[in-house]
Amino acid sequence: MTAPAPDALRVGELRPSQLLHTYGIGAVTDLPNLSTMVMGLDDWDPVRARVLTEDRLLAAVRRRLGAQVATLRTPPHLPENPSDPHGDWTRTGVPVGLFPRWLRCSRERCNQLAPASGGLFQLRPNMYRPEKTKYVHVNCGGPGSGQPTALPARFLVSCRDGHMDDFPWVYFVHRGGSGEGHTLSLTESGTTGEAANVFVRCNTCDVPPRSMADALGQAGERNLPACRGHHPHLGTFASACQEQTRTMVLGATNSWFASQLRLFSIPRAEEPLMQAVREHWSLLSPLAAVPPDAAKMLLPTQACWPELEQYGADAVWAAVTKEARTAFRDETEQDEEPDLTTPEWRAFTHRRDHTLPDFTTVREHRVPEGTSDWLDSVVLVHRLREVSALTGFTRIEAPEWLPGEDVRAHSVAPLSRNGKPTWVPCAELRGEGVFLALNEERLAEWERQEAVLAREEVLKAAHWAWCMARRIEEPRWPGVRYVLLHTLAHVLIRQFALECGYGASGIAERIYARSGPDPMSGILLYTAAPDSEGTLGGLVSLGRSERLGPAIAQALEEARLCSSDPMCAEHDPQVHSRLHGAGCHACLFAAETSCERGNHYLDRALLVETLAANTCAFRP
Repeated sequence: MTAPAPDALRVGELRPSQLLHTYGIGAVTDLPNLSTMVMGLDDWDPVRARVLTEDRLLAAVRRRLGAQVATLRTPPHLPENPSDPHGDWTRTGVPVGLFPRWLRCSRERCNQLAPASGGLFQLRPNMYRPEKTKYVHVNCGGPGSGQPTALPARFLVSCRDGHMDDFPWVYFVHRGGSGEGHTLSLTESGTTGEAANVFVRCNTCDVPPRSMADALGQAGERNLPACRGHHPHLGTFASACQEQTRTMVLGATNSWFASQLRLFSIPRAEEPLMQAVREHWSLLSPLAAVPPDAAKMLLPTQACWPELEQYGADAVWAAVTKEARTAFRDETEQDEEPDLTTPEWRAFTHRRDHTLPDFTTVREHRVPEGTSDWLDSVVLVHRLREVSALTGFTRIEAPEWLPGEDVRAHSVAPLSRNGKPTWVPCAELRGEGVFLALNEERLAEWERQEAVLAREEVLKAAHWAWCMARRIEEPRWPGVRYVLLHTLAHVLIRQFALECGYGASGIAERIYARSGPDPMSGILLYTAAPDSEGTLGGLVSLGRSERLGPAIAQALEEARLCSSDPMCAEHDPQVHSRLHGAGCHACLFAAETSCERGNHYLDRALLVETLAANTCAFRP
């Protein structure tokens, strides 16, 4: 990470995946001595950002953000060269800016509070140890020697429309009055650190100190000014914002939620060379009209050549001409289904095994013993490539995890100043997984049972009330099939984590659930990481019949009883309009990185019999 040009200064490091899932554009990143915010795409250097080819994802991003999106790119990066501490690599990275811009002296008897631009604090860069870059209070009059570090102020303000701003310290302590040129301090009393024991003081005038408790909850609605519509990652102010400003603690988990699109790279051909040509057809298709000798000379100038070079220019040109003769047209540009899961479902359920660099599958010859009545097939996914794109973010409230629904446009903050970026940041991860396809006849029969239909009505009523409370128009119920498969995925994630060596937070899910004429009924449990941790083989080995059968049996047995029973088993989702039935942190809930629906749409009662004596269990 670097400060924006022209004052580029390296201040820390983040993984590419973190820039999409945890510390993306508009997110506050907590460094050892600084607090920064990742800037918008207007400040990024696209020249250093590698173009990532995934046409299905690009088409989905265009449907959400507009046709002006031309490319998907990874974050800007140059290889590190420690022998050249002043090289270009030190000024290449993701741009960040100081935020919050108010700092507090860390010396106990000083605690002076002031903006970084006020001249009270000075920046002390460290080129050789960027993580030690910090602000210091140079002329601190407190006891002891040295220059104490100036730390970020603890509080911010934000609103549901994605705006964020520095806390209005001067306005707050002066009760809305003027305090230009006054010096402030932020002190704590007691040992709990709660807001009621944090006081803002004006050292210039005689206004009484004010507790930060007056800035929270209903008191904050009365005492804080209106939202200014500030987007600090863009440096812009909205013309008007109707949302209420809320006080937020620095580092709060609800300060940033990513709005993403993600998918898996699926086969387009059986041979690796033809697969690569079809992936990069938008770049290679113009060469088909060029004479062969000239085309072969132009091939090394294409951005995709590093991936094709291993096959040689002659073989690549032969594949290009073959593709041109068959008049292949990329389905994602024309007739691709709007949803991203159907092509993946077809690839995983294909009868043939795949041996491509980014998609290698082996179908197990038989399902585990004792599962043949409900499990149709098991596919071992040795290699898998997941590509995700950041399309925006929200604050305070996460994007609504509603199946089939896009994120509400008015609540998603933009990535660029004009709101229409020409490219979006992406990350690619490689891993492994296990795909389970359930028996469609058995599942359809279960869906028609009276007890299942009655349970679905209870869950649908809670779902409707939850959506109405959030003013979501035309809420879509995902279906009882989805809730069942989602619950099965969660119980298996817990069991797999105990046996395969991966942490539970490192195992993710993808649910394929749809009734009707073209049904889907399967789950993919996979792990994806930017290094070798995602491809250690633990999940694949666990997917073999001799190990998978006992794992499934144990997972189902564990799901029958929760340590919070009978409260968990008897939970009525309609009481507080919850999106889950019998489920809690002790039995079903998974990590944020694992669940695709934010721990919504779960119910043990649909999967196994619980203490509530339900009769709708798929596996009684």
